[in-house]
Formats: sequence, structure tokens, C-alpha cells
Amino acid sequence: MSDQATPEQLLRRLEWTVLRRLDGLLQGDYRTLWRGTGLDLADLREYQHADDVRHIDWNVTARLQIPHVRQFTEDRELTAWFLLDLTGSVDFGSDDRTKLAVSEGFVTVLARLLTRHGNRVGALLYGRQGPERPIAVLPPGVGRPHVLGLLARMRQPGVKQAGRETVLADLLRSAETIIKRRSLVFVVSDFISTPGWADSLGRLARRHEVLAVRLYDPLEMTLPDVGLVSIEDAESGEQVFVDTHEPGFRERFEALAAEHEATLRTNLARAGVDTLELATNDDLLAALLRFVALRRQRLRVPVGTRMPAALRTPPERLSSAWEDTNGRGAR
Repeated sequence: MSDQATPEQLLRRLEWTVLRRLDGLLQGDYRTLWRGTGLDLADLREYQHADDVRHIDWNVTARLQIPHVRQFTEDRELTAWFLLDLTGSVDFGSDDRTKLAVSEGFVTVLARLLTRHGNRVGALLYGRQGPERPIAVLPPGVGRPHVLGLLARMRQPGVKQAGRETVLADLLRSAETIIKRRSLVFVVSDFISTPGWADSLGRLARRHEVLAVRLYDPLEMTLPDVGLVSIEDAESGEQVFVDTHEPGFRERFEALAAEHEATLRTNLARAGVDTLELATNDDLLAALLRFVALRRQRLRVPVGTRMPAALRTPPERLSSAWEDTNGRGAR
């Protein structure tokens, strides 16, 4: 399990240590973060930097020779979906927190924040059901019990299968079929998968508002010199012994990690989605503030770059939020 606390205990702790602070920092500006699907045209104005290009009125733009965007009023609820990668690789964590624990914290806070304002939240869970039914669907719902049910589903034990690789494209293609109404979609994954998922993610982003939440552990980028160690494939269970004391091995590992990183960033940029990175040693509240800044500024992450430094650096006053949230020994 990724956390020794029960779903109820974890949610209560998050409500007190993260949601309460987040409410104060948002200062009533919740409605600027998301738009519902029921939109009525309210006005037109000149295009400004960081406006969503999808709202450009091309007829007016052609007539006036100046780009104009449509402004809308919103009167319907929002539906959000979490596409959750729960395959074996997310159980990894080099310290006392796994990628699954990070995923649980993010999903729980965002789901509760949304449902508290009357919005519905659903989920597609990939990697916990076995080969016969690899993807489970939690239909959209509201309320605190629904969030607890989602957290409990995330904690169901996984099934390790020798030789079976993660195919993230299967999850994304399922979402294309299942999610009919335009929605806010969070793809929460470490993106350790067979190639081919970028096209599916791009198609999903053309129909829905998509945020890719990338989970990672610092140890996946570089190996420390700790001598002879056993490394296990988190998904197949295969084990190998490696000598981390050998500089050549560590250099080859870092080169492969850098290559994977570059490919991942290229694919996310090609899909045209906003990206939020969450490390296992990250501060949850500061990460959510990065998400808020990302939403407000509609930033696009360029190929080969991380989030701008101003958004990556956690505020000092928030430095203990994650530890307060998870407690010592939480997994």
C-alpha cells in the first residue's frame, strides 16, 4: 500500500493540511480555474497574450483584421475524469514515498476540491484488474463518499504479470470511447510505457481539456554509487544484479534516462497538452499552486524544458505541507 492510513484518515488529513490552505490561497478565485461545458457567448474582445486560441472568432478576425476572442458565461457543471496509471512502476519510490502515494494525494485533493463545488468526478483505472479486464471504470459522481470510493479503488492490489508491458495508449483509447461529453481530463502516470501513446493523447486533447500529470522519482534519473545491488522490474518481477560502483554503468544508465526524458517531453509537446510534474520528494501544496499558475496562465511546456523556474520553486512557507499531509512512514 502507498499509505498506511485508511482512505478516510488520508482524506481528513488532506482536507485539513492542504485543502484548507488551498482555499485560502485561491481567495474565491475557484471559477477562473475551470469552465463548465454549458457556455453561452457573452461578448467579443481583442486577443491578448495567453488567451486560448480555440476561442478566436475567425469571422470577426477576418472582418476587422485584428484577432478577436469570444468570451463566454458558464452555467453548467463540470465533469472531470482521472485517467490513472496504476501499473507496477508507480509502486516505486526511492525514499519513504512512492509514485502511487503522490498520485493518491494529488487525485484526492483535486477530486475533493471539484466535488465540493458540485462538479462530478469519474475515473479510469489501468493496471489493477488483470489481463481479462485491464481497465476499470468509476462513473462520475459527487460528494465525499465518492472521493473515498475512488481512493479505495486506487489502493486495490495490483497483479504482476511476467512479460506484460504497460500500454498507456490502451487507457487513452478507452477514454476516447467512454468520455462522451467535453470534460476536464487528468492523465496521471509516470509515462513508462510502450511507444505510441502520444497520438492518442493528442486526439483526446482536441476533444477535451487535458492535463498530463507526470509522476517520477529522482532515482529514475541517476543512480548513486552503492555497490552491487539487485534491481527488480516493478511490472514483471524480473530481477538482475548490477554494480553501481562501475562508472561506465552509471553513465549508460543516465544516458538512457536522458534519452527517455527527451522523448517524453517531445511526445507531450506534440500532443499539445499542459504538463504538471510531480516528484516523490515534491511538496503537494506547492505543486498544486504550480497547477493553479499553469491554469491561470495557460502555459505550454516547450520541448526539452521543464516548468518555468518561478513555478517549479516551492514557496518556503509551504515547504512542510507534504510532510504534514503524509506523516512519517506513509507510503
